[in-house]
Parts: sequence; C-alpha cells; structure tokens
Amino acid sequence: RKACFNRNKGQILFIDARTPEPDRDSGSVRLSSLMRICKEMGYAVSFFADNHVYAGRYTRDLQRSGIEVYCDPWLDSFSEFFRGRGFEYDYIFISRHYVAINYIHMLRRYCPNSRFIFDTVDLHYLRERRLAELEGSRSLKIAARQTRRSELSVVKAADATLVVSTVEKEVLTEDAPGSEVHVLSNIHRVPGRDKAFSDREDICFVGRYKHPPNIDAVKWFVNEVWPLVHEQLPDMKLHLIGSDAPKQIKALAGNGVVFHGYVESLEPFLNGCRLAVAPLRYGAGVKGKVNMSMAHGQPMVITSAAAEGLFGEHEKEFLLADEAESFAREVIRLYQDEALWNRVSDASIKNVQEHFSVAAARDNLDALFKSLDKK
Repeated sequence: RKACFNRNKGQILFIDARTPEPDRDSGSVRLSSLMRICKEMGYAVSFFADNHVYAGRYTRDLQRSGIEVYCDPWLDSFSEFFRGRGFEYDYIFISRHYVAINYIHMLRRYCPNSRFIFDTVDLHYLRERRLAELEGSRSLKIAARQTRRSELSVVKAADATLVVSTVEKEVLTEDAPGSEVHVLSNIHRVPGRDKAFSDREDICFVGRYKHPPNIDAVKWFVNEVWPLVHEQLPDMKLHLIGSDAPKQIKALAGNGVVFHGYVESLEPFLNGCRLAVAPLRYGAGVKGKVNMSMAHGQPMVITSAAAEGLFGEHEKEFLLADEAESFAREVIRLYQDEALWNRVSDASIKNVQEHFSVAAARDNLDALFKSLDKK
C-alpha cells in the first residue's frame, strides 16, 4: 500500500470486486473517476479490491493520483482491517451487490459511524430479468429473482444507493420503497469532435466481452444487420474492439468485419471511424461505450436498450432502431448524410457535457454527501 493523503473533509473507502482497469471497461472508468473527484473535493480516499490482488500498473495509477490502495501482502484479513481502521471512515462505497453483501455485518460491527453507500454499477436483477424475457427462459427468470432478493437486501441495508439512470431509480422506488436512491451516472471527459465527416470512414463497436450483452449484441449485428449494410456499402468495414473476446466473436471476422480485440488506445477509432454502433438487445444501466463516442462527437446508431438513461432522442443525439432492417437502414442513412451527421455530432457532445461530465458528477456527489450529513 502507499499512504498518500492529508485529511481534510473526511475519509472515504471504496471497495469493488477488482481494481479498476479504465482502458478495458466503462465501469472502471466510472469508479476511477469517482475516486479522483472525491479526492479533488477534499476527501482522503482509500481503495481495496475484494480479490486482494495487486494489479500492477492499474494499482500504481491509483496511487499516483493520491489514492491509498490496500492489497496483498498488506491486506490479509478484511475483518482485521475493519477492526483496526473501520472507525476512521466517514463514507464507505461498495460496488456490486455480490461484493457488498459480504461486508454488511463487518460495517455494522466495526464502522458504526460510517455511512454505507451501495453502488449498484447497474441494477443487476433488472439486466438479468430482461435477458430472461428475451430468451424466454424459466431458469434465467428464477436466477433473476434470486439476484433481486440479494440486491434489494443490500439496498435495504445501505444508507444510500447509487444507480446510473433515472429508469433504475424508478424501479427501486417501486421495489424498495423508502430507500434513499441517488442517480450518479457515467463520468467522461468531453474532448469533442476531431476529424470531420469527410475525413472518416468505416464503423466500429467497442465493448468488453466479459459482459454477456456485448457478445449477444455483436453476434446479432454481424449475423442479422451487417449483411444488409455491407450489400449497400461494400467498401465500408466494421471494426470490433474490446478485450476478453471468446472464439465465437473472433470467428466473426471476414466479409468486411475486422476483429481487433484489445487495443492500447481507442482514439484512432473514436476519431477515425465515421459511426459507432451499440446494437444491445438487453442490459441495464447507462452504456459507457455510447457516452464515450458521444463525448468525441462520433454519431451512433443504437437500440432502445442502449439508449436507456441517455437523456437523448432519436434523430437528435443518436439514431434509434431495434429491428435488423431498420438498424441497417439507419446505419446507411447516417453514414451517407453529412448534414444529419453534423447535427447528431454536435448534439452528442452537448449531451455528455450536460449529463455525464466530471462537473455533473461532482454536483451529484455533493448532493449525496449533503443528504447523508443531514441524517
């Protein structure tokens, strides 16, 4: 570990399943940003991963930003850690219900004065329920109900719960009445547009393939949508980008589809591809891949599932389609219509500045802390 803070407003501990890897998934981008914003707000910030692991450069990046990180071999026993230091923390953020549920008893015993903030990341049971409905699977419905019980038990135990969209807040208003729920969505820098319409070519999809909705999305797009697009635009390529791809995704390469896997930098694709697509058929939360493209002024064609929580509209911040034929039609239209492309690009940048910027997140965090301090 590395001690690197000077107490000011108070101390905050963050816990997640693993150390965030911001170059690999949007959840990591959000958590890293949350910790850094809290540091900038004057709090001393600490972090440990539920898996104890020292994560190399990812751990060092947090330490360099002034965050105290606990990991092997300095972090041996969680109960010993809380027994010795639990009283120090004013707020404890724990991400994901399956992580948080294991700490509730320790927080009650060793951290009686700490405020426990449950960060859902996305509402897991909502995502699982939607998959069960898409697949028509009884076993998946049973699993979703089990996840719902676990997740709602953590919501009940928490002093406040964070969700990333107003849709998920409405779900918890119904399913967990009386719980304090705050929206704290994805966080992105907003570099704006680089290259113009005429200086770009091709389209891309970005997503980590450990996340099952991304696998489903790419398979559906390549098998059902891409042939319709490729027939009309035979020179255009589809770039598939993202880590942890299984063989079934790698096998989609060919016929204009280029598989890249993990890349060191997304900038060449964000600034070089004319469009990005988010053909998600189910999921929950707000999609970081969509926010990221929008922050770069890269217009997108997305599904209703991908549009959730974006505060946007069809033909304003993005083009929306849920069927293969309509999705293909919108890709072709946006790829060829420069005036439409420019309008959507401008609106995308403005949207992220207003709803998903560092400034927006800081305002939401400030409101969260003020609300808890009044209790």
